[in-house]
Amino acid sequence: MVNNFIPSQFVKSVFQITPEELTAKGIKGIITDLDNTLVEWDRPDATPQLVKWFTSMQQAGIQVTIVSNNNEMRVKAFADPMQIPFIYKARKPFRKAFLSALRLMGLKREQVVVIGDQLLTDVLGGNRLKLHTILVIPVAKSDGFFTRFNRLVERRIFSHLKRQGHIMWGDES
Repeated sequence: MVNNFIPSQFVKSVFQITPEELTAKGIKGIITDLDNTLVEWDRPDATPQLVKWFTSMQQAGIQVTIVSNNNEMRVKAFADPMQIPFIYKARKPFRKAFLSALRLMGLKREQVVVIGDQLLTDVLGGNRLKLHTILVIPVAKSDGFFTRFNRLVERRIFSHLKRQGHIMWGDES
């Protein structure tokens, strides 16, 4: 059970994830969280740097699908200007939205990575489906109401994983 909370990879931000690195691993798709993974939870639009990141993925033939627990209005307003497919009210870590994203992209599990900032939603959900999971440091120091509870639980999980020697990097979240 504890292994479900251990990400396959840890990076400080999505900008450390390059198309070259992903294509070298045979990755053709990204399932990514939105809030505090790509942008701050209260930022409505993508930053210019994030638009360039999306463009670089697209040019490399890597599909991106946003899978968010947030509501349709929030996710649609962010994703539509860049024509990025999305799934809202995903109920992560449950499997349904992850499986829907795989079907939407027409890809197999071994061709997709999951990127997110939370152990309890993104990492747990991706790991339950045996997807490669990449944990990023949240882009904002503040969180929405429901995420605050998750962060408290995550700190305890991080502490346990460190004590058991399962993770070697710091608790930057």
